[in-house]
Amino acid sequence: MGRIIEKIATDRKHTVVLKIDYDNQHDLTIENLKKADVVIEFTTPGSVLSNIKHCFDANTPIVVGTTGWYEHLPEIKEQCVQGNNTMLYASNFSIGVNIFFHVNRVLAKLMNSYPYYDVQVEEIHHMQKLDAPSGTAITIAEGIIDNLDAKKEWVNILTADGEDADDSNIKNEQLLIESFRIDSVPGTHTVIYDSEVDSIEFKHTAHNRNGFALGAVLAAEWVHNKKGFFSVEAMFDFGI
Repeated sequence: MGRIIEKIATDRKHTVVLKIDYDNQHDLTIENLKKADVVIEFTTPGSVLSNIKHCFDANTPIVVGTTGWYEHLPEIKEQCVQGNNTMLYASNFSIGVNIFFHVNRVLAKLMNSYPYYDVQVEEIHHMQKLDAPSGTAITIAEGIIDNLDAKKEWVNILTADGEDADDSNIKNEQLLIESFRIDSVPGTHTVIYDSEVDSIEFKHTAHNRNGFALGAVLAAEWVHNKKGFFSVEAMFDFGI
């Protein structure tokens, strides 16, 4: 992701003034962070909170694409607002995925009129994906729960490739997110509404990581010179 983001940023006439990885953690200083207009953060759940704090201390806006840490979101938001800092986060920066998120919410609200359909979410990622379910799948599930009266919470089953999930313990009010980990899959997310007579599938398939990286650079451009705590939805105005 770092290499793709760097290429897209330079193609868009930006200058990358600092790159941090495992080999140069000592360069992650307030002085160096102040050289940047915006930081783009794609790391791991174990390091993201520390990286956010460093950016807040430097008063440098940060765009966060790391997932798997959202239980800390309320406290991070409070720190951001109280410190007059700037942060934008997303479970997925892809333009196509954010359109998918919006249509998913509209579809879930529509399906309230057709209670004989049950719904579940499936997500497929590469084997190196550290969190399950994916942040994108959680956002999809929360969009359904917020708009479909029949579902109150989501539950996750991580399923080996080629096996069927044991969903016998899933309650009617629970929304199943089934996660698969398969080599070389950038990310596929499917919402399935199923009834006795037919099924409706709504799917987004990423062909590579370029869409995620482009969206992150666009987010950095959008958040520059702004103050506050934002989710990626703030970038979009669907008008419906």
